[in-house]
Amino acid sequence: MMHNATAMTESLQSVAPRRLERNVPLAPLTTLGIGGPARLFVRAETVDEIREAVAWAASQHEPLFVLGGGSNLLIADEGFDGLVLQIDLRGITIRSESLEGVMVYVAAGERWDDFVSFAVMRGWAGIECLSGIPGLTGATPIQNVGAYGQDVSEAIVRVEAIERDTGRVVTFTNWECGFGYRQSIFKSSAKDRYIVAGVTFRLTPGGAAAIRYPELQTYLDEHEIDVSDLRGVRSAVIAIRKRKGMVLDPTDPDTRSDGSFFMNPVVTQSTLAEIVLRAGTKNVPHFPSGDQIKLSAAWLIEHAGFHKGFVHGNVGLSSKHTLAVINRGGGTACEVLELVAMIQRGVREKFGVEIEPEPNFIGF
Repeated sequence: MMHNATAMTESLQSVAPRRLERNVPLAPLTTLGIGGPARLFVRAETVDEIREAVAWAASQHEPLFVLGGGSNLLIADEGFDGLVLQIDLRGITIRSESLEGVMVYVAAGERWDDFVSFAVMRGWAGIECLSGIPGLTGATPIQNVGAYGQDVSEAIVRVEAIERDTGRVVTFTNWECGFGYRQSIFKSSAKDRYIVAGVTFRLTPGGAAAIRYPELQTYLDEHEIDVSDLRGVRSAVIAIRKRKGMVLDPTDPDTRSDGSFFMNPVVTQSTLAEIVLRAGTKNVPHFPSGDQIKLSAAWLIEHAGFHKGFVHGNVGLSSKHTLAVINRGGGTACEVLELVAMIQRGVREKFGVEIEPEPNFIGF
């Protein structure tokens, strides 16, 4: 199998991809709406088209960037000086269904929220709290997408990925993906080695929603929504996200963002005690994370002096949520980097804590 894949790779190297385009604007392909063009661009609809593009880029010594839904990245103002490969593999396939669970294979190019809706409408529990998140399904295992107390890794059975060097399709079990908080091997030890082609999920027919987030629980209680009502829970999650400008809406400038730009820092109990002293209040939001403590990056940012609606040139913070860096119109990547550095420095000086950006930085 390895020999055949290698032979295929070698045969593709000299042939330019069929869908090759040049100088394609990338800003419109991102949720932040910032960034320069791709010098070379291919949109791949099949595994073979992905192999073809990857092999050709390698043979031409062109840098390669794999683009999904554009919802978690910052592209440099100069753009990307190489080949941008947009993944457009489609299809949702039910592999097996029983009372214990349903196994569903989802191609990487399927929009994530479309799949969540697909599952919820069928009464399949396991991903309902991840409603309203932009981007494609293939990106979800890479950073172990999570929201409102639920991580996508809880429902993932395996991930199929194309190995860039050989073109062969490799299957990873959940354990082999090395999932952690906003983390997987695809983002760390195996970064840039694989391209996700599809993900298999195990969901629970007739199951109840996993409600672990106080804000969501409060909303459900106030609106008398039962945890077994997955459609109601999905609606609640989307309503809360809209309140924070975290659902894409062309009429709302606060949604021209990457969603949560900073990850919640995870610290020790003793570090939390120091932060409480520095803050001068015991009301520092925190949540258990294994044997450590997860802090609220949004709270740290706000209490370091960066309020909702904070402005820096043509970018700023959402008027609804301090975690979201927004493009106010005509924003540049340079301005985003300046704002991010200001916020990181402010939180460090006030609380002695480092907060890290969640998006990928491309072309810098």
